[in-house]
Amino acid sequence: MARKPSVNLNLPPHMRKRIRGELVYYFFDTGGKPRKEIPLGSDYIGALAKYAELNSTEKIQAPTFGDAIDRYKKNEVPKLAKSTQKIFRYDIQHVEAYFRTAPLDQIRPVHIRKFLDKHRDKPTTANRCKRLFSNIFNHARGWGYTDAQNPCEGIRGHALDKRMVYVSDDLFNVVYKQASQPLRDAMDLAYLTGQRPGDALSMADDDIIDGHLFIAQEKTKQPLRIVISGKLKQTINRINKRKEGFKFFTPALLVNEHGKKMTPAVLRNHFTEARRKAIASDPDMEQAIKNFWFYDLRAKAADDTSDIRGDQAASDLLGHDSVKTTKRHYLRRGKIVSPTK
Repeated sequence: MARKPSVNLNLPPHMRKRIRGELVYYFFDTGGKPRKEIPLGSDYIGALAKYAELNSTEKIQAPTFGDAIDRYKKNEVPKLAKSTQKIFRYDIQHVEAYFRTAPLDQIRPVHIRKFLDKHRDKPTTANRCKRLFSNIFNHARGWGYTDAQNPCEGIRGHALDKRMVYVSDDLFNVVYKQASQPLRDAMDLAYLTGQRPGDALSMADDDIIDGHLFIAQEKTKQPLRIVISGKLKQTINRINKRKEGFKFFTPALLVNEHGKKMTPAVLRNHFTEARRKAIASDPDMEQAIKNFWFYDLRAKAADDTSDIRGDQAASDLLGHDSVKTTKRHYLRRGKIVSPTK
């Protein structure tokens, strides 16, 4: 018979907890002499599952969605892009508040529907939370926490209006005219490469190799090589010439008025100020200017490229694996068609 434990009294009978350095490991104490302990691993929920197999008469508490969240935060979140981690920290608050204590095996599709209905005032956030829940639940299935079917299957999220703002050349120019030089560099670089603002801010001299601008997209890790030619070449040359005027060297392509790497906050402030001045200079375009987001330059790049070289070329520039993604989220002007003859 195994000795009666004096610590970790919350563990089931015959289950032992051992600390090895910074990690915690669990064992099944079989008792007897010589003493024998069977390793159960370092994950508590997984250890409980193995414990149940070895000691089938022992009833253990079912893993909750909170247990799955905790492991996901520890193992999966650090792998995400920084921008995605920021969104995760916001969305997980809603998911935890509703599902944390729920046993995984008892969550049903009706609970997902009720969650969506409760957050119908923020449909975009609710849909993201549903995708996040589904992702964590699938991980929990893979970890052996549950064999239940994903309750998100068959439950549709809120219908969302597609953002249809297209930045015309006139709209681009009226803001560009009022922009600071650092902002003009950023607008040109983001539009000509079709990349997200964060990826444009990350571009550096070291990314220019053999006449190509190498990009590893932060969100998707999609690698791209954009040929440096035409207006993009002119823009990079102009940026490098401006950087030569500063006393110190900064590898980043996009720099502020002092020659330091441009930050998201500086980009946002310069863009807000340029729009304010643009409205003052052309009040007739006020609403269009207010609707213009810096991120819309990615959609403008997709539309303009599609008009000239086709949808596939637009999809390639944006780094999408499927043309359907480009069409669904970024092509906003519609096809060019001929009238009835």
